[in-house]
Order: sequence, then structure tokens, then C-alpha cells
Amino acid sequence: MVHQHFKLVHNFTVTENIMLGMEMTKGIVIDHRAAAKKIQQLSGKYGLNVDPNAKIEDISVGMQQRVEIMKMLYRDAEVLIFDEPTSVLTPQEVNDLMEIMRNLVQEGKSIILITHKLKEIKAIAHRCTVIRRGRMIGTVEVGSTSEEKMAQMMVGREISFEVEKEDREAGAVVLKVDNLSALNNRKVMGLKDFSLEVRSGEILGLAGVDGNGQNELVEVITGLRKAESGQVMLKGTDITNLSIRERIRMGMAHIPADRHKHGLILDYSIEENMILKNYNQEPYAEKGLLNQEAIQEHTGRVMAEFDVRSGQGSIALARSLSGGNQQKAIVGREIDSDPDLLIAVQPTRGLDVGAIEYIHKRIVEQRDKGKAVLLVSLELDEILSLSDRIAVITNGELIGIVEAKETNEQEIGLMMAGVQRGETA
Repeated sequence: MVHQHFKLVHNFTVTENIMLGMEMTKGIVIDHRAAAKKIQQLSGKYGLNVDPNAKIEDISVGMQQRVEIMKMLYRDAEVLIFDEPTSVLTPQEVNDLMEIMRNLVQEGKSIILITHKLKEIKAIAHRCTVIRRGRMIGTVEVGSTSEEKMAQMMVGREISFEVEKEDREAGAVVLKVDNLSALNNRKVMGLKDFSLEVRSGEILGLAGVDGNGQNELVEVITGLRKAESGQVMLKGTDITNLSIRERIRMGMAHIPADRHKHGLILDYSIEENMILKNYNQEPYAEKGLLNQEAIQEHTGRVMAEFDVRSGQGSIALARSLSGGNQQKAIVGREIDSDPDLLIAVQPTRGLDVGAIEYIHKRIVEQRDKGKAVLLVSLELDEILSLSDRIAVITNGELIGIVEAKETNEQEIGLMMAGVQRGETA
């Protein structure tokens, strides 16, 4: 099985991860060379292009997924289970994965694909079984069933794939990023003299292939990473060196890309996670003590509003929720804080079509209330349908900003590859 959150040891090599638990030995010594040779043979056979000697911490998320697939093939597995395999992949990596799956099927392997994404089901699956609220709704032949029909089976009602939003005039600048530069985790400049503005009453989408500076930009704005140079202004105030708490108090909310690392404390209850940012404020705290009644009421309301499902209600540990319900809990907490600036990074990752439709409505609702929204997503469909303007980032630099209604997927894709608007590829 390839889990939604990979099971890899980051400071081990690819070979060490793949052979873990099935070590080849030469006498009493682990035979890395023989394992690496087998991995290279499998890699060539299935078109995985995995480097056996690379460290996991140094390779892309898409390559990490190939390592997970290789772990199954190394063990001669005949049935391969993929759980939400594309939730962290770029469009190109998704296409590569689909090709790998087709090769595996041609080899006679059986694949079970667990996904919320109807496009992927249509692209790769032969049959589709729909589950809703723990019950099997039915199994259909994918080739003869429309996306609309499958969406209706998943959610129990008709789904609109179009995001309804009216044209509106943007207001004053809420977020201003001026000539911002920052180092990435490898101590190389990951963001270079980057500038943009997000105004009240608009959604600015940030498009780019994963790993091109989006994380560095968001982390500098939210206070998780130090800026090397440049300035971040929120509502006219320089916040470049302010603490995270001060930024939150000024009206900033953040739906993070990694819900486990930056979104939740997994061993806290849902109630505790819902008040992480305001546990010391009324009505959640009175005279230095937590007001459990107020916390419980607040959590129950957000869970009901954002359809966060848990077997134990609001006292369940965040760890016990599915990935999709964890995501809805974070989105609910951040939007419910009524921010002036909402930074939404991959806000619908791991959600079904019904939940995506609802989250999209809530993001548009923030914009219509006059809030500023910075939307960072690897889903071009999401960027194009939600954004008023789209900024494209490549290698940490701003390639250009375009009006969403005046562009298309092809143009944005070319800009993501580094082609300036108006140039030919």
C-alpha cells in the first residue's frame, strides 16, 4: 500500500528505505549493492527512474511516491493500493504516475485507487465503487458513466463544477510584498526580489510547479521563515519582523500546505486544536482558566458548519480523523476567525467534490465580504475558477500577473515553465 502520507525515513537512502524489513545480506553484512542493482532493474522495467543512492530528504515529493511504489514492486506485490496518490503531486507528476499505473496493469498487477478526484478516475480506472458515509452506494463502469453521475453518487445531490462569483471592484491594498528574498531549506535563495499586492475584495491566485518558491513566500508572510531582504506590509504596517501571534492579532489567517506539520497538533483533541490561536482570549479563557463550555460550543458549531466528521465528536484526537476531515477542521478554524487576509494553501487537498464545492463557496464569500485572499494551489482548475488575478512563480521569481478571465490553462502552464506572457514557447 502507498499511504496518503508516505512512510519513509528521510535521512535514509532510497535503497535503505526500499529494503527496510527485507534486507539482503552477504554473510552477516547487509548487501546494499545487490539491493541497489535489483532496484535499478525494477526502475528501468516500470519507467520509474529512481536513483537508488539518493537520500529521501533530497528528492521531490513525486520521486518519494515512486520510492513507495518501488517498495511494493521490490516485495513482488500483485495487488497495489494507492490512497489519494496525487494529493501532493504537480500536474506533470500526476501524468507520470498515470503512465506508471498503466504499465503496472499491463504487467498483470491489480490496482485499487482511493481518490476523490473524478478526473483521475475517468483517466485510469475501469470500474468505480462509490462509498458515502461508510456505506457502499454502487459500482459503475467508468467508460459509460459521466463525472456528474459519479459526483451525485458521492455526495447524494447534484454538484456544480462551476464556481459562482460576480465581478467586483477590488479595494485597498491589504497585503503588500516588496522585493522579498528568502533562503530555502537547503540555504539557497528560494525567493528572489518577489513583489505582489493583494487587495480587499479579491482572490489572488499563485500558480507554479511545486517547489518553485511558494512555500518560502507563504512562510515569510506568516512568520514561519525569516526574510533575507525586502518587506511584508499588512494593512499599511510593516510586519516583516513581527511575531506570528502579532500577525494573527492583526487579522491574518493561514490554511497551511502541510496539515500535520503546521495545521494541527495531532495528539490534541479537536476542541484544543480549534482554539490554538486564541486559547488565552475570552470567551475561551476566564481568569486564567479555560472555559470548556465555550470551547465545546464553538467547536461543535464549526464542526457542524464545515461537516467535520468524527466518531467521538469534538473530544476526538485530531490524529483519529481522516485526512479530509482534518483539512475541513483547519479550513473551518481559519475562516471562522473572520480574518482580513486569508492565506489558503492547497485548501481542498484530500476533499471530495461536495466538500470542495462548499470550501470554494466559503472562500468566495470571504472575498465578497471585502476580505483579501491569497490562494496558493497546484490545481490549475482551482486557480482559474476561483481567482480574480493570477500571479505565476518560477524558480522563486514572479513571471507575471494576469487577469483570470483573460487567460487559460495553456497560457498559465507556459508561464509556469518560465515563458513570459506574449512570448512564444
